[in-house]
Amino acid sequence: MKEISLKLQGKIKRLTNKTFKFDERVGEGWFSAVYFLKTKEIAEKYKPNNVVTMQFFQKTQAVLCGTDEVIALLETFAINPEELEVASLEDGDKIEPFETVMTIKGPYQNYGFLEGVIDGIFARRTSVATNVYEVVKAAKSSGVEKPVIFMGDRDDHFMMQSGDGYAAYIGGSKAQATHAMNEWWGKRGIGTMPHALIQLFEGDVVEATKAYKETYPDDDLLALVDYNNDVITDSLKVARAFGNELEGVRVDTSNHLIDQYFNRHPEVLGTFDPRGVNPKLLFALREALDEEGYDHVKIVASGGFDAKRIERYERIGAPVDMYGVGSSLLNIHIGFTGDNVVLNGKPQAKTGRKLRENQRLQKITLG
Repeated sequence: MKEISLKLQGKIKRLTNKTFKFDERVGEGWFSAVYFLKTKEIAEKYKPNNVVTMQFFQKTQAVLCGTDEVIALLETFAINPEELEVASLEDGDKIEPFETVMTIKGPYQNYGFLEGVIDGIFARRTSVATNVYEVVKAAKSSGVEKPVIFMGDRDDHFMMQSGDGYAAYIGGSKAQATHAMNEWWGKRGIGTMPHALIQLFEGDVVEATKAYKETYPDDDLLALVDYNNDVITDSLKVARAFGNELEGVRVDTSNHLIDQYFNRHPEVLGTFDPRGVNPKLLFALREALDEEGYDHVKIVASGGFDAKRIERYERIGAPVDMYGVGSSLLNIHIGFTGDNVVLNGKPQAKTGRKLRENQRLQKITLG
């Protein structure tokens, strides 16, 4: 059983290294900035009895993620972690600018070398969780909650997928493209066909969809329909071929292309950008499907979507039932800072920084 299940059942409080599987070199300082390692050595030599309080914060409204990971990091690599005093918020907490999300108190040399690693964990996890949260919020802004598929596998190094998938889960996306994205919290990735499958069938979307259906008969049947840059024609082809068995069509037209629909209907051009998956194309697709009685066929839109664009589509009532979102969710734009703010029980920090008490912090027992 995955640790996330135990956590949701209340059997454990936090995820541990059984989930995160840290690189053992973290404890050797391999991923720490060298000046932290040098400071650790100096503290051990000259100030071994100093007790330092470090606090972590960021500067925007965000959805916090990474607390379980950081706590597990401290338990795994801090020196004498049971002697540290740690207080933290929870993954999924909404946080304000400059709000303290975690404090660590103890001898600097026991944990200070992990400062940059901790900042990086918080920055990436919180950025992804916040990005996903904003997209999910936009996708239900019309009053109807529409699923968001996390499709960030091709937009970053593959080793990032497990952590990013967990952060996306914290942000509100429970549909993800790879098994790795589900590793920390779920079971299996979801997805149907890429353009490569249609290419194997020489651009025949009906034959490609037939092969998919025969190979995966228990899956919801979702056809990709932009391969030939004629989404309405190909959507109707698969709808006629599969009828009620067709769950939906996915439109993924490149933002550099204009669909063939507009070549057939130049009279609608002139007041909007006709490239990519634009609202005019989606409205025309919905109308074409409905006219032939395929109102059950859902429309999935992907390709260059972010929260702002989704909010606009929802505001005008674009007929989208599900959004596939990738690169915009991996924009790492929230930076965290770890500050030493108290020394031996007395305020001591660089100018402009001080301990910011936060009553929401929960005491954490390491061991």
